[in-house]
Amino acid sequence: MRIACKVAYEGTGYSGYQVQPGKRTIQAEIELALSKMHKGTFIRIASSGRTDSFVHAKGQVFHFDTNMQISEERWTKALNALLPEDIQLLATKIAPSDFHARYSAKKKQYIYRVLARKERDVFRRNQTYHVPTPLQLDLMREASQSLLGTHDFSSFCAANTSVVDKVRTIETLDIQKVDDEIHFTVEGSGFLYNMVRIIVGTLIEVGTGKRKPSEVREILEERDRTEAGKTAPGHGLYLNKVSYEEIYF
Repeated sequence: MRIACKVAYEGTGYSGYQVQPGKRTIQAEIELALSKMHKGTFIRIASSGRTDSFVHAKGQVFHFDTNMQISEERWTKALNALLPEDIQLLATKIAPSDFHARYSAKKKQYIYRVLARKERDVFRRNQTYHVPTPLQLDLMREASQSLLGTHDFSSFCAANTSVVDKVRTIETLDIQKVDDEIHFTVEGSGFLYNMVRIIVGTLIEVGTGKRKPSEVREILEERDRTEAGKTAPGHGLYLNKVSYEEIYF
């Protein structure tokens, strides 16, 4: 049967989600735990998408196929007993045979956390991006409106990507102050490589006065990565939620 899982992880100690030779990755740790449960038989998992080095997740989703007949609750408990402390299985569901963690996904939601104060915080150094310069929320919110809807996001995609079609839809781009942090919440049907981090990096430049809000629309229309701002670092980014029609976590 096909099993779908929702997993959270703290990405600091990993070279991203996807398996890489000689490197510690989220996928490799989960597959190792599954192989132990299956008495040494290798079990490949498929995820909703990869995350980069140092990126975190509160709602990553993956699936795998198995001949083991155990309950959803026991899957969660058994895997958590075998996973390292910085990876936690949150929920397990028996899925339809045609369910796919990536191709069945309807929406993804990312949250980017910025520590917006002069002093750094040693306890949040791996969970937030520290920006000591004051940020103007009203300017960033004004600029963000240009990115809502369906556009060619070539300017907000890593230059080394092999993806040809760079048209994507952003349904939500919300910017909120939460105590001494600013949270950027971005939701859409799909994202390009580094798209959220480049958007955040560009909006931060607007917030610090390096760019005008009107420039963001111009950057979008240029379809040129060199026109946008710096890519915000990975450790402030969280894959927060993946939504499906077939599975509800």
